[in-house]
Amino acid sequence: MLLIKATDLYVEYLGRTVLDIDHLELYEFDRIGLVGANGAGKSTLLKALLGKMPVQHGKIAREGTFTYLPQLDEVVVQDVQDYAIVGRLGINQVQAETMSGGEETRLKIAQALSGEAHGIFADEPTSHLDRGGIDFLVNQLKHYSGALLIISHDRYFLDQVVDKVWELRDGKITEYWGGYTDYLVQKEEERQSQVTRYKQYVAERERLEQVIIEKKNQARKLDSKGTNSKIRSESGGRLGHQKSQGSKQKKLHNAVKNTERRIKALGEVTAPEAMRNVQFRQSKALELHNPFPIAGQDICKRFGDKVIFDNMSFQFPLGGKIAITGANGAGKTTLFNMIRNRESGIALSPKAEIGCFVQTGYKFDRNQNVMAFMQENCEYPVSDIRAVLASMGFTQQDVRKELSVLSGGEIIKLQLAKLLLGRYNILLMDEPSNFLDVPAVEALETMMRNYTGTILFISHDVRLLEGVADQVYEVKDGGLVRLE
Repeated sequence: MLLIKATDLYVEYLGRTVLDIDHLELYEFDRIGLVGANGAGKSTLLKALLGKMPVQHGKIAREGTFTYLPQLDEVVVQDVQDYAIVGRLGINQVQAETMSGGEETRLKIAQALSGEAHGIFADEPTSHLDRGGIDFLVNQLKHYSGALLIISHDRYFLDQVVDKVWELRDGKITEYWGGYTDYLVQKEEERQSQVTRYKQYVAERERLEQVIIEKKNQARKLDSKGTNSKIRSESGGRLGHQKSQGSKQKKLHNAVKNTERRIKALGEVTAPEAMRNVQFRQSKALELHNPFPIAGQDICKRFGDKVIFDNMSFQFPLGGKIAITGANGAGKTTLFNMIRNRESGIALSPKAEIGCFVQTGYKFDRNQNVMAFMQENCEYPVSDIRAVLASMGFTQQDVRKELSVLSGGEIIKLQLAKLLLGRYNILLMDEPSNFLDVPAVEALETMMRNYTGTILFISHDVRLLEGVADQVYEVKDGGLVRLE
């Protein structure tokens, strides 16, 4: 059954083409992951297909009913019919007005799953969910019989739930079969194919350009001989030889023109995107020699009657990439705040310089441009700064923009880039991959892995944990439990 059919879909925003799609169809049993860069128009496409926003041009035909899971800031609390789902998600509707981000996410999921819709459209449904919440959602969606169209940065989640990927780029949709890992394989095959085509194009163009140079050189030599022949003919030389020279010149000039036409027929083959990398280095002034620059001894923490930590002790090694996991509300962010504030029981190396990433609370001069902002408190050259920004999806034009025109996702990417290039030797990162586009998450993973300092990061992103962490701890029952 065809649920949605869109034709000639066009959306423009502030003079920029966001969607320019000739034809798009969603069927009853489709399970699609929608990926693309921050600002590419993924949320716009979802809303347009659902009729929640107008389009400048195009026709959208819908059959059946659909449930929409918006991003967290758009959540609307309403009655949920299936109280069993609510219970398994670990929320109570009575608490709706005082919910945490994770609890609000769980509520909107319960709202969607409790309805009897032909399809579910979800925009970053795993943001703020703990591991248990993500696993529960994966299980529910695996058994959901309707269509799915899901925007997500969580690569593990996409691999578990979808069997097709739509990539939105430059307003167009490209379709790939399989989960996210299959999509990556196909993208790499495309990149390698493009590398091969570009090499062949460059080689053929250089060969033809060399042919032109050789033909022109031959023509110049004939010109020189022709001049000498003309002098001889005027003093009784052979006129037939002069005609022969002119015929050869004409052939060479025709050969040059034909070769130029062949070069033009080659067209333009775009060079593949360069694989950029930055070599992180540690300033001598920031080097730490303590093998355990962060330690805690017999830490106790409570809020009212709720015990968060009870005689907890730990040691985090120098240069370690330490992941902190645990249920929503277990105390992960509390631990970070205690380390940052150097509370009682926390021991830090005397030379510790701590940099922090949190999702909210940033203050900066919004009239400052991107490069000026990045160069503050940074010892790296402009070339390295540009390489990091490029890997996070910033173009050369973006670098010249003022902070005031950047989207929320771009601000997050900029803060992460600034943190990684800052004069710190210890980083505390709270859910750094939330709300990033997938290419930026992959770039972040690489940079975190190559970073020379010590990183503690809170995350429920399975792929980020697998790709970066050399130690994983769970906040549980008032302590820290190391996981294998």
